[in-house]
Amino acid sequence: MHYSLTTLDNGLRIITQDMASASSVSVGVWVDAGSRDEVGPQHGTSHFLEHLLFKGSERMSARHISEALDAIGAQHNAFTSKEYTCYWARIRATDTPLAVDILAEMVRQPAFRQAEIDSERHVVLEEINMNEDDPSDVAHEQFVKAMWAGHPIQPAILGTRDSINAMTRDTIQAYWAERYTPGSVVIAAAGRLDHDEFVALIAKHFGAWEGVAPSRALQTMEVRSAVKVVRRDTEQAHLVLGMPGYVRDDDRRYAHLVVDHILGGGMSSRLFEEIREQRGLAYAVHSFRMPFVDTGASAIYVGTTPSQAAEVLKLVRSELAKLVESGITSREITRAKGHVKGSMALALEDATSRMTRLGRSELIGLDHISVDEIVARVEAVTLNDALEVASDVYAGPFVLGAVGPFDADGLREFVA
Repeated sequence: MHYSLTTLDNGLRIITQDMASASSVSVGVWVDAGSRDEVGPQHGTSHFLEHLLFKGSERMSARHISEALDAIGAQHNAFTSKEYTCYWARIRATDTPLAVDILAEMVRQPAFRQAEIDSERHVVLEEINMNEDDPSDVAHEQFVKAMWAGHPIQPAILGTRDSINAMTRDTIQAYWAERYTPGSVVIAAAGRLDHDEFVALIAKHFGAWEGVAPSRALQTMEVRSAVKVVRRDTEQAHLVLGMPGYVRDDDRRYAHLVVDHILGGGMSSRLFEEIREQRGLAYAVHSFRMPFVDTGASAIYVGTTPSQAAEVLKLVRSELAKLVESGITSREITRAKGHVKGSMALALEDATSRMTRLGRSELIGLDHISVDEIVARVEAVTLNDALEVASDVYAGPFVLGAVGPFDADGLREFVA
């Protein structure tokens, strides 16, 4: 993968990839600030701040920003995760200077007007309400609470009603001043651009920015079997069963990627075949990984009729036991490798996907490797590598998050 990387004198990193055949450019401002960095009254600040930056600066109002971007047909948005926040825009190549100007105003010069803070507070509370109305989201949150109790990863990205209602302008502004510094920001771009010209454009808008990158507290932990349930009289039970996984830069992540696909990564996976195709017990069933800098998890989600929840959980545990005890076939390995290679190639066809990969990898400290290099590493996964990962990850301890018309005591046997 060809890319160009420049670091300004103030520590801000600029990484780009030229796509000569493209007519657009995707630009992302990646900030090393997420929900895990929040302390005490800051709970939910990263996400709240993401909303507020679209309210603009003294020079640009929220309406100015939205009208300017709409007038050029831009796609733009932002998102907050446990470990970072990203503000992005996709524009025609000729509109790149305007997009950078707007992003710089948002990130560097937010106005923090009290009336807009109060207005956006209601929007965030509505987002929390929407999240809590989705039982699948709630089940995932319960899983996170059970898996990472007491760890910085545990708190919800959105915060809570209490934390958002209590959040002050001073809290938000202090968090922004601490976490939004040039040394903690990566600006990534992909599409039709010239790296040197883009660097000059970024330096014009961000070069005078000052500030020292803050530290981040890392914390390992021992996971113990646990069950977290939100009791609701729902038509469907939502179940997330998981166990500790690998941190994001672990060398075994390629083998884990292959094994995860075999377990529940597609319509030919073991879980899909056994639970949906053969028994018709669920519409949605899949496995997934959650890697972070200092911890990780691997999990399975299933949505099923409440009366079938126990049967489904027994089947999931049975499939995990088979994976550990009976192993994996060479045919499964070959099929999983083919899926990984194909899906990765398809995912990197557009400028936004490439910008995302560049920015996220640079921010979190992963090596920038080409698709061909990743394919080679996936191809290098042996049957023995996959068996070792299966035995290491999928043997437990187990953690369960759930939503449905039952109590935690009735589900404890499935994490034993």
